[in-house]
Amino acid sequence: MNISIVGAGYVGLVTGVCFADSGNTVYCVDNDEDKIKSLKAGIIPIYEPGLKELTDKNVKLNRLYFTKDLRDAVKKTDVAFIAVGTPPQDNGEADLSNVLKAVEIIADEIDCFKTIVVKSTVPVGTCRKLESIIAKKTKNFCVVSNPEFLKEGAAIDDFQRPDRIVVGINFKKDNKKEAQAAKEIIDEIYEPFVRTGSPIYFMDTNSSELTKYAANAMLAVRITFMNEIANLCSLTGANVDNVRIGIGSDKRIGKSFLFPGIGYGGSCFPKDVKALYRTAKKRGYEFKLLKAADEANAFQKEVVADFILKHFKGEIAGKTFALWGLSFKPKTDDIREAPSLAIISKLLSYGAKIKAFDPIAMDNAKKVFSEIEYVQDMYDALKGSDGLIIATEWNDFRVPDFDKIKNALKEPVIFDGRNIYDKKRTAATGFHYYSIGR
Repeated sequence: MNISIVGAGYVGLVTGVCFADSGNTVYCVDNDEDKIKSLKAGIIPIYEPGLKELTDKNVKLNRLYFTKDLRDAVKKTDVAFIAVGTPPQDNGEADLSNVLKAVEIIADEIDCFKTIVVKSTVPVGTCRKLESIIAKKTKNFCVVSNPEFLKEGAAIDDFQRPDRIVVGINFKKDNKKEAQAAKEIIDEIYEPFVRTGSPIYFMDTNSSELTKYAANAMLAVRITFMNEIANLCSLTGANVDNVRIGIGSDKRIGKSFLFPGIGYGGSCFPKDVKALYRTAKKRGYEFKLLKAADEANAFQKEVVADFILKHFKGEIAGKTFALWGLSFKPKTDDIREAPSLAIISKLLSYGAKIKAFDPIAMDNAKKVFSEIEYVQDMYDALKGSDGLIIATEWNDFRVPDFDKIKNALKEPVIFDGRNIYDKKRTAATGFHYYSIGR
């Protein structure tokens, strides 16, 4: 099948590459000329394990193309997936301007039946709005909602081996033929990815759109709840590791997303929690749980900085701290809403200095903080530093040379925001060791 992907960002690029790898001809479209030039030159603008290899393979096989010309791509393809960004506005609502621009152009180029699939994360009711816009120009189309559920760092595997695929199609009296045709097209496109029995759930577009927000909000609330429990453990003398094991063994709860830390970040959870709260607010409903989760997460990001201030009795002006980890999670260079940014900002506001290392994300961090020092080796960050901060749980940091750390630091103190070290063992090696809820 011929497929166009509008938006060659994280979601669009992964989607396009995976569709091409299953035998389709895919045109990835983006209005960023530099990005398209880079992609044509084999340079991938994001870090995602396996993406470079799959991209190169499918370009070589003439199944994957990159272009700025959306109109031409739409004419050549049967299906147009919209995967443009929907960043948060100042009030927390999703900015749909990129989606609307794309749909206007697509509508102009529909000369035969087209399926328009919205993969961007959009508020409830967006697909119905897009249906109305396109219907003013043609009736030969169907708008489909198909939210993504990719984890950064594991996106290729998530796409090729999905837990489920959610699809929203509105079957109405005047579009039953078009809706059925779209359903059959979606079935055909995703057939290679559901052979092992993963379900495709068909529903209306409003339910599909809300499913995406509800899933991310649920995970964000779960993370936040565990962080709150960890903070209570610190006050009561309980150990959050024991609590986590105790509740995770309950089948109704399960073990996932129960590891406490310094809050969630990234491109999805923070903005989707805010956007869902705003969606409810616009309809006169106060979603108290989401508001509390957002506030608690902001608080949690500064817990490590508070540990540092407490340890040094507020006197950190002129002190230098080694920081390991800048990305919001391992296996990505994404620093959007990363807890490390909140830690750095607070420490800098007190006059401290930072020496940072991250295996992948330092170039992105330099665009935000030019005033901190970046080093190319994790141990170089320790030299002359007054303490070590763990902000991301990269595998590189899990089994370090503790003697090397101790000898390099001015004071043997570790502020572990990810609980990656054994508390008793670390303390036994002579460190002052701070962790979350232990």
